[in-house]
Amino acid sequence: MRAAVISVLGLAALVVVSLTAILMQRGHSSASTVPVANAALSVPSSNTTPAQATAPRVSLPAYSESTGSIVPALLPASVPETPFADLSTCRSNSAVLGVSRMVEIDTTDGPGFGFEHFKEHDFLHDKEVVLTFDDGPWPHNTPAVLAALAAHCIKATFFPIGKHAIWHPEILRQVAQDGHTIGSHTWSHADLSKKSPEEAKREIEMGASAVHMAVGGKTAPFFRFPALRHPPEMVTYLGQRNVGIFSCDMDSFDFAMRKPDQVIRSVMNKLAKHGKGIILMHDFQRATAEALPELLNQLKANGYKIVHMVPKAPLQTLAQYDEMVQKENKLPTVSSRPTSSVVRSIP
Repeated sequence: MRAAVISVLGLAALVVVSLTAILMQRGHSSASTVPVANAALSVPSSNTTPAQATAPRVSLPAYSESTGSIVPALLPASVPETPFADLSTCRSNSAVLGVSRMVEIDTTDGPGFGFEHFKEHDFLHDKEVVLTFDDGPWPHNTPAVLAALAAHCIKATFFPIGKHAIWHPEILRQVAQDGHTIGSHTWSHADLSKKSPEEAKREIEMGASAVHMAVGGKTAPFFRFPALRHPPEMVTYLGQRNVGIFSCDMDSFDFAMRKPDQVIRSVMNKLAKHGKGIILMHDFQRATAEALPELLNQLKANGYKIVHMVPKAPLQTLAQYDEMVQKENKLPTVSSRPTSSVVRSIP
């Protein structure tokens, strides 16, 4: 009897030790995240282009040569989504737009969307709108866009630039946490029609890898060409990669506008003409960020409905381009503390 008791106690102790080791390992893994970029940058004027924006480099997760991917321990398994429908300000609130319909996009063979360039797929009903935003993430402007979208309990699709994503991963993570769909928009907003095929592939893939790294979770196999210029070779390449191509039904041309009311008039006038569509805007632009609250109010007042696009399957990045993005970060520091804990104003 005594021997049996001792055996049971020994087994219990072994289980406790094993569980403790597992919990300690999980705690360590969850603490290692992509460092936040908190560079003090000025808000770009409405006529600033992404190529003119500069910011310091930040450290990204280490690349694993043995697995050919980002080390899993340094990234969360997934990014939690905020279900707007469950928020008290959204539930049964007739004053907000909300999401009227969610559509799943199967990107096998690289289908194209947006009647400015592609005529195959018309999935929107009358008065339905898909909101898309390019060139982020960017301080002040992207958070303002997110706040406006959240106030109306709606979700959109974002096409970030790879460099901007690694400069400001904390902003892009908020985009993901709010439940928006995240595609990509090249590494540096280069005009791919002026690049060699290999250079263009590198722009596409490094952009996708950088966005995926910054989010730290699943991203969509959705791509938008800069300036909506579609080199045929790259359209074919994206089809081989099973990445959907998104043009638009109407371009707001907000990058050429300095005042919020100009952005609102542009979008509403084009919607009045077309009746529905995928709208292209830029969360990089100040005028757009300032215009969005009233623009959403007017969409609601005029009976438009929001459609949210989600992918059937997540993007699969390529290891060689993951490594290229990691090498771009040439001067990583040991510190990963946010600026607020490193620099403080002295009274």
